[in-house]
Amino acid sequence: MKFGIIGAGKVGSTIATLLESCDFCDSVTFADSRANLKLAGLKKASARKIDVTKRAPLDAFVKRCDAIVSAAPYFLNKGIAEACARQGVSYFDLTEDVETTNFIRRLAKKSQVTFMPQCGLAPGAINIVGGSLARSLQTVRNVEMRVGALPLFAGNQMKYYLSWSTAGLINEYCQLGEALHSGKRITTLPLDGVERLTVDGVEYEAFNTSGGVATMCETFAGKVGELNYKTMRYPGHRDLMKFLLQDLNLAEKQEVLTQIFDQEVPLTDHDVVVFYVSAVGTIDGGLVQRSFVKKMRGAVVNGRTLSAIQLTTAAGVTAVLEIFARGGLPRGFVKQESITLKTFLATQWGGKVYGGNT
Repeated sequence: MKFGIIGAGKVGSTIATLLESCDFCDSVTFADSRANLKLAGLKKASARKIDVTKRAPLDAFVKRCDAIVSAAPYFLNKGIAEACARQGVSYFDLTEDVETTNFIRRLAKKSQVTFMPQCGLAPGAINIVGGSLARSLQTVRNVEMRVGALPLFAGNQMKYYLSWSTAGLINEYCQLGEALHSGKRITTLPLDGVERLTVDGVEYEAFNTSGGVATMCETFAGKVGELNYKTMRYPGHRDLMKFLLQDLNLAEKQEVLTQIFDQEVPLTDHDVVVFYVSAVGTIDGGLVQRSFVKKMRGAVVNGRTLSAIQLTTAAGVTAVLEIFARGGLPRGFVKQESITLKTFLATQWGGKVYGGNT
């Protein structure tokens, strides 16, 4: 299959790095606003300089591919998805933005190809795991999904360094989320619902952010009592973000805060992804708890050093692309939780990264 990746940043280039070893991938073509991209070690990859905000060059790029993966900033995804709908090309992305996902869902209703947004880590793999654990129980009391993409060490007051899209990070801190309470869908406020939890002897805080629950509230309404997603950070981070976003009202000026973070908060490749899913329910009348908990770090793949957030995000979407290439996805809008954990772990990169076989 011929894949097009729009956006050749850290995650986009990592997806191509993982696809390099996949037998279902014949070629990868990047579309990026920059020229002279460094593609060392990527024998299947080539690149085109394209302004994806312009319809004609975007359509011309899309129609040459069997499937498109948007690794661009979330606010560009609507236009990219529209191009895929016009050209009849399947579409995948990494967005956590709920409104963008709803827009893509409406597009998919009129299309004969696959549209699967919210791939990657969270949303993405976390929903595949959460959905599978929920379905493994006869009745489900609660499903808790927690993910933290964290620096291994940080000396600043936020206890945080950047490791992925700043715009996406701030957006999920500002938008309303969704959860199930007593089996009914409710709206959650960003940065609320603070809790403490310990994983492998390290204490974290977790709080509401948007997007990570994906479409699971719709899928499990009336079937699961409590279902929610929260972002994990080191204790104290949430209070500082609340001060910036709510007390200083920078939630209304996200571009300003994004610029400040990009200029003043260091990037790090020394990171860890903490992945925690717990489901409690009944089997044969007895109350049981099932969990999937991992700490994942970066690795060297095809001569490239990949951070934990790069590897886990790219592995999530690459696994979905493998399932798609092998005919395992339907046409139209596809939910993350429609994929079983067994199917996900049977893929090359889903198994290596999330199955612990690296």
